[in-house]
Order: sequence, then C-alpha cells, then structure tokens
Amino acid sequence: MELYLDSADLKEIETGMKLGFLAGLTTTPTFMHREGVTDLDSMIVQLSKIVPVLQIEALGATADEIIKDAERQLALGLDPSKTVFKIPVSLEGVKACKALRDRGMMVNVHLVYTIQQAYMAMTAGATYICVLAGRMQDQGYDALKLIHECVDMVNYYGSDAKVMFSSVRNTEHVRNAIELGCHTITVPWKLMKILTDNNFTTVGTQQFFEHTRLVTMRVRDIISTQNPVVRPHDEVLDAVVQMTQSGFGAVSVLKDDGRLLGIFTDGDLRRQLASNGKNLMTQKMSAFEFKTPTTIPADALLNEALAVFKEKQIDTIIVTDNEQVIGMLDIQDMAKWDLI
Repeated sequence: MELYLDSADLKEIETGMKLGFLAGLTTTPTFMHREGVTDLDSMIVQLSKIVPVLQIEALGATADEIIKDAERQLALGLDPSKTVFKIPVSLEGVKACKALRDRGMMVNVHLVYTIQQAYMAMTAGATYICVLAGRMQDQGYDALKLIHECVDMVNYYGSDAKVMFSSVRNTEHVRNAIELGCHTITVPWKLMKILTDNNFTTVGTQQFFEHTRLVTMRVRDIISTQNPVVRPHDEVLDAVVQMTQSGFGAVSVLKDDGRLLGIFTDGDLRRQLASNGKNLMTQKMSAFEFKTPTTIPADALLNEALAVFKEKQIDTIIVTDNEQVIGMLDIQDMAKWDLI
C-alpha cells in the first residue's frame, strides 16, 4: 500500500520526505489557504521539487477547463511523470480524466461517495480513485463499506486504478485501509508520526538500552567529576559544605596519606545531631569511628555496581582507581541512565 503525506505545511512536508519511503504528497487549495499561502502556483512548483510525486487539483466547470488548468500547471515546469491531477468526480470530471489519461497524464478522481462514481472513474482510466472516509463518516455514511466495494471492483475487473483511502482522522483508519486491501492511503503528519508508537515497543527498547549499558559501560563513565572528601582533622561543618557543594549525600574520609578511612553520610549527620546537637559542627572527623566503606573499581561494569547496590542495600559506593579514591557512585547516578 502506497503511503502519501496529506499536507500543505512546508516544514511537515520536508520532515516527512526525509523518511525516504513516502510515495508522495497530496494537497489541496484548502490546505494551502489554511497555511496562509497566497501564491498557489509558486507553492506548487516548490513542492514539486521536494516530493517524489505531487497530487494537486485541476479545477474547472467543464472538461475543457479542467484540461486547460492541468496544462497551465504543467507549463509551470512540473514533471508529468511525477504529477497527479486531482479532479472531483462528475460527468465533466471523468471526461477530463479520460482525455488526460490518453495524453499519458496521471489522474486522481476524488470526492468519491458512491460505488457508481467509483465505477465511472475506473472506466475513465483513473490512476487513483479517492474515497474521503472521514468526511463520509462525519455525514453518517458507511465509508469502509464503500472502500471495500471499490477495492473489490478494481480487483474483480483487473483495473490498474488504485483505491486511495483519504480524509484519515485517526490511526484506526490506517488499520482499516490495510485490512481492506487499499492500494494507497494519504495520512496527515500528526497521525503519521505516531504510527510506530506502542507502549510495549517503548518498554522493550528501553530494556535493550538498559541491558546494553549495564554490560558495556563502566563506573567511571557515569560518576560525577565532583569528588567530595574530607580529612580526619577537618570539622563536621567541612563535611556538610562538601556534601552541599557536590550534591552528594556523603563524603569520603581520607587519611593524611590519601588512603580511605571511611565514609560520612547525611544519615550519619542526622544521627550525630540527635546525640550532640549544634556542637557537632565543630567536632573533628577523627572523633568518629567509621565502618569499612563499600568500594568499587572505576573500571567495573555498571552491571557489577548494580549488583552491589542491591546486595548491600546502600545508596552510595566509593569509586577507586589503583586504591585511590576518585569519586562516588550514587544510586541516583544509575537512575539518571534508567538503570534501576
């Protein structure tokens, strides 16, 4: 089934054509008016240089007028092999369709609302027979039944005409067109860009990214450049300043020779405040006993780090490189990469 974009918005059209697989563009004077276009001919020429196939109106009260309008637009420099003239169905319209087709031009007979109209378009050799599903349904008619009849008709008689599903209002219409075996559908950009959306696909894709990161990225790839540390002779206030400036809930406590002594967390701070009150802030870090902190090498895979977080039920791990502290890995660092 050919997929056309239905639009007159230049930005949408340029974006859509970058997909690389759209058959072309359908547009109308009404669309162009809504977009504020005042020079239709210039816009048509511009669009013809962007899209693979351009479907535009050829208007007139008689077949001769319709043909002259088509010829006038071709004279603007349009390529006949990449231009389809849209003609509203009528007796004069199908007459013009036959004449243009005899000259090798492509024609879309549209505004089709009955199987009889579709039959006349097919008999006149229309390249496309276009049913406006949304408009029909708005008026209480069974558009899907008509489209099904049109598809059956052209297939039964072996016609080369392509049934086009147009006036697409929702993604279900695209599903309808597929199920009905339509040859062509033209879809507005706001719907086309969500046709690939699905929550299960999104979740699955996120899992692929997550699991790939876990086994390919290393701890050093995501740790902050901040490395909050204090020494035994520093005061608790210094530790608080370091935590505040770095945004971490902990600081590494290093011995004077640079080796790791322990870790002081915001939880430790709250517990000590409860015991010592405001005098805590002037106490030296050497006044506290520290448990052996959990560490991880900077070159460890994130998968290993995640296992440590789960096993130890902690929020912060000290990161080392050749036994030297180079930073901290916080559980929130993992969260930023959607790894938890």
